[in-house]
Amino acid sequence: MRNEKMGFKILFISNTANFSKFNRPFMRWFKEQNWRVDYASAGEETIFDCDNQYAIPIGRDPFNVKNIWAYIQLRRIVLLNNYDIIHCHTPTGSVLGRLVAKSTKAKVIYTAHGFHFYRGAPLINWVLYYPIEKYLIKYTDTLVTINDEDYDMAKKYFSSCKNICKINGVGVDLGKFKPCDRITKNELRKNMGYKETDFIILYVAEFIPRKNHELFINSIKKLKKQIRQLKIIFAGSGLMFDKYKNVIEDMQLSDTVNFLGYRSDIDILCNIADVGVSTSKQEGLPVGVVEYFFSGLPVVCSKIRGHIDVIIDKKNGFLFDLEEPNQMNDAIIRLHEDKSLRKTIVQNNLDLREKYSLGNAVVKMGDIYKRCIYE
Repeated sequence: MRNEKMGFKILFISNTANFSKFNRPFMRWFKEQNWRVDYASAGEETIFDCDNQYAIPIGRDPFNVKNIWAYIQLRRIVLLNNYDIIHCHTPTGSVLGRLVAKSTKAKVIYTAHGFHFYRGAPLINWVLYYPIEKYLIKYTDTLVTINDEDYDMAKKYFSSCKNICKINGVGVDLGKFKPCDRITKNELRKNMGYKETDFIILYVAEFIPRKNHELFINSIKKLKKQIRQLKIIFAGSGLMFDKYKNVIEDMQLSDTVNFLGYRSDIDILCNIADVGVSTSKQEGLPVGVVEYFFSGLPVVCSKIRGHIDVIIDKKNGFLFDLEEPNQMNDAIIRLHEDKSLRKTIVQNNLDLREKYSLGNAVVKMGDIYKRCIYE
């Protein structure tokens, strides 16, 4: 495509320190094309497919005053390096990236991992975030969406953007997330202190309001009455981690619920679990849910944008209304009682592996990059 002597450069930007785990395969793609690859985010990370990393104090809230200093630092980096492409991720990362890029010749790609304004979103989200996106779209060469609702909304409201695309998420590694046999599952359980007979429900999510852990926590006592050997695993960190850990202690459920914090072994946790759950209020396209069903787990998820893109109710999982948490309980209990149903759902999920695979995502994004480069 292009060679090292020509010195082409790309900068990836996000406001989340660990977002490189999603960008890494695409960074590698550019390295294979002999591009220089730089990365700017809110904190240092260990990245192997990157030439330069920049730790910039980007706040998650676009209206945080410290983003002024972040903008100044980012602008200095961009002007110094004269990038050919700037690929923005996350809301604040995309705002700062596009504001900085508008005075350069760089092509700008923004991957929207779920607009904050969506059908059913609070009015304040539309008031605050929609005008920002409407303004910045003029500085966006390619807008990449990851679910049907965002794609339709982008075509309707942001038609001035040169290219509007949709991909099936950032992809999941088929070699890492895969089912295991019962013998392996039991051995992994033993190593982590669980019994063969435990019924384990896994929820992998950052402890922030939109992930809605409270709804699930409030259902645990009811579930435990129906499932005697119930075990719950929460994997993830965040501002509300200690709060909910204390809530579980107050409810005297510490023997049932384990808070593991941030984990790098989500594939192992999926392999020891029986069911994957998400009670989130807002998603783009949920990588965690796809990781569940690549690992051979039936899933029970809230009926929201993103979840409805990957789950067909009662075929490859169960969807429930956020206003009706008993629907979630009923689905979990049904999966507990009906092993044949679990087996059918698992097979239906495994049939989707190629569609949401990392390899497929890299191919799709590679096509988008090439179109952006050569236009």
